[in-house]
Order: sequence, then C-alpha cells, then structure tokens
Amino acid sequence: MSHTAHSMNEHTAIGTVAGSALTIVANIGSQDVVKTIVLGIIGAIVGFITTQACKWIYKGIKRVFSK
Repeated sequence: MSHTAHSMNEHTAIGTVAGSALTIVANIGSQDVVKTIVLGIIGAIVGFITTQACKWIYKGIKRVFSK
C-alpha cells in the first residue's frame, strides 16, 4: 500500500470517528446530562451511607464477639 493510500485510510478513519462522536454529542439533550449528574450524586450519597452503615454494623458485631 502506498503512503498516500495509507494516509487516506487514516484520515477516513479519523473523520468517521469524529463524525460519530459529534453525532452522539449532538443527540444528547441537556436533560440527559442533568439527569446523569443527579443520578451520579444520588449514587454517591447512597454508596457513602451504605459504607458507613456497613462499618457501623461491623464494629457492633466485632464488639459483641470480642467480649
């Protein structure tokens, strides 16, 4: 394959990827972004509370069995 053909294939691939990415970005509405942010925040809060609850339960069980 010549250098020109190889270069054209790279440019075609880059153009295809960039075009696909722009199409995806253009189709994502602002409501989807806000919903994703809110769900991420809720997930982080639930994860934190679950971790704290597990630590509290573990300490309680450890205290009961260490006596």
